[in-house]
Amino acid sequence: MTALSPHLRQATPVTAVRGEGVHLYGEDGRRYLDFTAGIGVTSTGHCHPRVVAAAQEQVGTLVHGQYTTVMHQPLQRLVEKLGEVLPSGLDSLFFTNSGSEAVESALRLARQATGRPNVVVCHGGFHGRTVAAASMTTSGTRFRSGFSPLMSGVVVTPFPSAYRYGWDEDTATRFALQELDYTLQTISSPADTAAIIVEPVLGEGGYVPATRAFMEGLRERADRHGFLLILDEVQTGVGRTGRFWGHDHFGVTPDILITAKGLASGFPISGIAASEELMAKAWPGSQGGTYGANAVACAAACATLDVVRDEKLVENADAMGARLRTGLEAVAERTPAIGDVRGLGLMLASEFVTEDGSPDPETAARVQRAAIDEGLLLLLCGAWNQVVRMIPALVIDEKAVDEGLQAWTAAVEAGTAGASQR
Repeated sequence: MTALSPHLRQATPVTAVRGEGVHLYGEDGRRYLDFTAGIGVTSTGHCHPRVVAAAQEQVGTLVHGQYTTVMHQPLQRLVEKLGEVLPSGLDSLFFTNSGSEAVESALRLARQATGRPNVVVCHGGFHGRTVAAASMTTSGTRFRSGFSPLMSGVVVTPFPSAYRYGWDEDTATRFALQELDYTLQTISSPADTAAIIVEPVLGEGGYVPATRAFMEGLRERADRHGFLLILDEVQTGVGRTGRFWGHDHFGVTPDILITAKGLASGFPISGIAASEELMAKAWPGSQGGTYGANAVACAAACATLDVVRDEKLVENADAMGARLRTGLEAVAERTPAIGDVRGLGLMLASEFVTEDGSPDPETAARVQRAAIDEGLLLLLCGAWNQVVRMIPALVIDEKAVDEGLQAWTAAVEAGTAGASQR
């Protein structure tokens, strides 16, 4: 008998047979509140009627119009719709399938456009599992070990992870920027540096938001030294953080923006955006792919963007995120095992620690499993998997937030019973 790889282990025991809004239904008929959203993918909820209708109509018209062979209308519409939400000046797009592919496309463009070999990444960042993307990933060794040698030319600099360092945000930010300057002085000179790539909120690294001063510092140094600022918005984009793009919290504009995940409500599509002048510096033949900008995925993405706009899902993510965070903080206040609650919008997390403040993945795992018993689906992240994250669909309402918090409260009580207290 054939079977899936034994390493494709599901985070929950649920076999999903149907999804609707913020809920999944198991084959046993049980309804689960889904605070995973397919790792932040089902932005408009499971099977939003408008997204389903758009995909169904497109399937009956044109499934695959290979975009370096022919043009198709869904792709043209998607380019127009993204132009309405992209930062000013990022007016040229290239599409592919996954976040990893988009990251590698951004890196390739940066190197070709600047003629420089190195890329600076932030410690704790996740950018994918393909060779170049994994080489730039430092959120955990599990994503990069066992297939060395990795790509050369990657230099790591600190991210302002205030809780991990035990500092306030201002101190962590000063440290991170000072270390970046030191890195540019001692490891990768500006003349050798093509770009710095960063997530506005660390994803797999533990849901740690950047700070405005840090992002402004990156923008200033990129401008001063002539390298590019690449923002990996694979997880933070399309309203997830309560702004359309995660970087909107920080008042900076990237040279290259990477998007994927929530763009098409579950259909595989990703892309990069840059200025036409910058994109034109890509070498001939460097951009393409068989399945990139698939017609059905483009139709779903167009419908997704319409739903996000018409149903005011960015504003909803901001409001429901604030409600959810208030509840998470209330639980943390009476739970010594929770050391920190953080995030932006509907991208929130609780970090579990031992009595001495060390990461506590065992308790985090117990809480995550206990939540399943309460009908709440959650995921782990962080270097030690000590962080429980919540990323519900942007369509979530007050009732579902409160339902999730009730289940979370019970799961934390069950999972921390007898755990070491800090």
